[in-house]
Amino acid sequence: MEKPVLLTKDGLTKLERELDELRTVRRAEVAERIKYAKDFGDISENAEYEDAKNEQGMLEGRILVLENMIRNAVIIEETDEDGEVRVGSVVDVKDEFGKQSFTIVGPAEVDVAAGRISMESPVGRALLGHRVGEEVEVQSPGGSRRMKIVKVG
Repeated sequence: MEKPVLLTKDGLTKLERELDELRTVRRAEVAERIKYAKDFGDISENAEYEDAKNEQGMLEGRILVLENMIRNAVIIEETDEDGEVRVGSVVDVKDEFGKQSFTIVGPAEVDVAAGRISMESPVGRALLGHRVGEEVEVQSPGGSRRMKIVKVG
């Protein structure tokens, strides 16, 4: 049994778009590169051909990963009805570094630069199940720190 992949609706859409792009556009581009490289003659010492074949292998590997993720996707309902932090919640916290906002997502959608942190990260694990006004202690490789939940949306 495959492990479920927790995704928001937007995250699933993003993966489906990437898969479509790889299947339609990128596959054709790589196939054209391979065809072009074969035209140089002997492929045993053809660096262009080797490079194109390696790219094709990586492309096909990514396609398989995306297909598997989409097949095993479980959509996260983004709701804050009871104010509890769960996967899909947008959480505003305050700590010694100031105020920060995070969206708790499954591992497949992590984008730290955009504030999308994994439910499996130290911060994500610490916040899950808590409510506005509660303080949580985050245990991370850099040490322990306290965060106060200011808003759950």
